[in-house]
Amino acid sequence: MSQSLLDDQAEAALGLARPVDAGPAKGPGRRADVRRVLRFLLRRPGLLLSGVVLVLVVLASFRPDLFTSQDPLKGVPTDNFRGPSGSHWFGTDELGRDVFSRVVHGAQLSLKATLIAVLVAFVVGGLLGVVAGFVGRWVDDVLMRFVDVLLSIPALFLSLALVTALGYGTVKVAVAVGIASVASFARVARAEVLRVRQAVFVEASRSCGSRWYSVLGRHVLPNAAGPVIALATLDFGASILAVSALSFLGYGAPPPAPEWGTLISDGRNYLANAWWLTALPGLAIAATVLATNRVARALDGEWARQR
Repeated sequence: MSQSLLDDQAEAALGLARPVDAGPAKGPGRRADVRRVLRFLLRRPGLLLSGVVLVLVVLASFRPDLFTSQDPLKGVPTDNFRGPSGSHWFGTDELGRDVFSRVVHGAQLSLKATLIAVLVAFVVGGLLGVVAGFVGRWVDDVLMRFVDVLLSIPALFLSLALVTALGYGTVKVAVAVGIASVASFARVARAEVLRVRQAVFVEASRSCGSRWYSVLGRHVLPNAAGPVIALATLDFGASILAVSALSFLGYGAPPPAPEWGTLISDGRNYLANAWWLTALPGLAIAATVLATNRVARALDGEWARQR
């Protein structure tokens, strides 16, 4: 008897057999779904605004030329310390460089580091949690004690220690931030795997003779992935702050790269006469983090409601 047939019998025994594909949705059904989504967003203007902010930030990271045509590295000395105006929305810095263009181009570096950090935490932490929860016994004890050690160290201190050992640079900062977040992902993944592993449909699949890798791939991972993905969306905003903090301390890309944290660090020496050098890049970071957290909470709540 084939492996897939055994799994299908296990699902059918519990009434969980896969439904027959009914074909593509009809036009009226799709229009109803669109109207439902629009009504959902219109009733939540904060969520809609957060989505717009995120779309703009993502566009700026991939296509900065859509927002500005100025070179973020080229300055005009005669235009230094110009305040925000129609020609320079965020003003200019001490070298006459346009701050708005530097913020826009800096989105690419900061979001790249954030994505790498979240991906490292998701993959490494998720793998540790899945192995610990699915295998159990002494493997679970060893891995969880390692995770406890990571949890005992503040994330920022651990990131500083790692980036000092790894060296400076955007990618190394991202890896350090990602490793510092591994423990929380491992804990959540382990808890979900333990919960799903004891479910009735998993036991039915095992009783029908399914192999462990089939049970893991077809039943455990798909049903345990939801909370881990929700945690990844929630961790995105925290990773932006952590990456910006390390860049502020000088561990990011070397000047004149316009990372968000570096922009704030460069402008702190001119707060008395050029407040915009620090305030406006900081406002861009705050808006991105708040928008990310708002969208992540909405996705987490929607997933919990459907669960």
